[in-house]
Amino acid sequence: MKNGKRPDPNVVHPIPGYDREIYVKPTITNPNILVGDFTYIADTDFESHVTHLYPWNNDRLIIGKFCQIAAGVEFVMNGANHQMNAVSTFPFYTLEGWDAPPPSPADLPLKGDTVIGNDVWIGQNAVILPGVHIGDGAIIGASSVVGRDVEPYSIVVGNPARPVRKRFDDELIALLLRFRWWDKSVEEIDSLIPLLTDGDPDRVRAKLRELCA
Repeated sequence: MKNGKRPDPNVVHPIPGYDREIYVKPTITNPNILVGDFTYIADTDFESHVTHLYPWNNDRLIIGKFCQIAAGVEFVMNGANHQMNAVSTFPFYTLEGWDAPPPSPADLPLKGDTVIGNDVWIGQNAVILPGVHIGDGAIIGASSVVGRDVEPYSIVVGNPARPVRKRFDDELIALLLRFRWWDKSVEEIDSLIPLLTDGDPDRVRAKLRELCA
C-alpha cells in the first residue's frame, strides 16, 4: 500500500488537502441512491447532481464501484417526465391552486431505475436520462446526453449519445466481465494495478486467460 496507508472507501476526501473530489458513497443520504465503493465525483457534493428524484416514483439511481464522474454531470430521474398521452403536458397536479389529481403511473413515461455499472467514466457535463443502463467499463463523452442503454466497455459521445467503438475486442471484454476486478479485496486490487494499468491488450488478455482459468 502507498505510504503504508490502506485505501478507504468510507473517507469523503481521498486526496489530502483537496476538497474538490469526493468519494460518493459516504456522503449519500437519499435511500434511493445506491453507490459502490471508491466511486468519486469531481465536486464537493453528489446529490445535487441527481435531479427529479421523488419518492413517489419509486425509482433508484444505482452506481457501481470505481466509477469516475466528472464535474457538471447530471442524472435526470423519472420525476422530470410529464404526461404525454393527454392534450396538455402541463403538470397541474404538482402546482398550488389547481384542482387536478395526479395521473396514474400508467399514464406517465416512467422508465425504471437508472443503473451505472462498475469502472464507468462519465465525462464533464454529460446528462444521463431516466432508466438508462450503462455497462461496466463504458466511457461517456463530455457533454453527451445518454438516453439509451450503453454496452459494457463501449464509448459513446454526442447528443443523443451514439456508440463510437468498443474499447476492446469481444474476447477481452468477456474476460474482463468474467474477472470482475472491482469485486476483489483492496489488497488483491492493489496487487493487480500493474495489470489494470497495462496498455497492451494482448498482454492483458494472456494474463486474464490465466487468472480466469
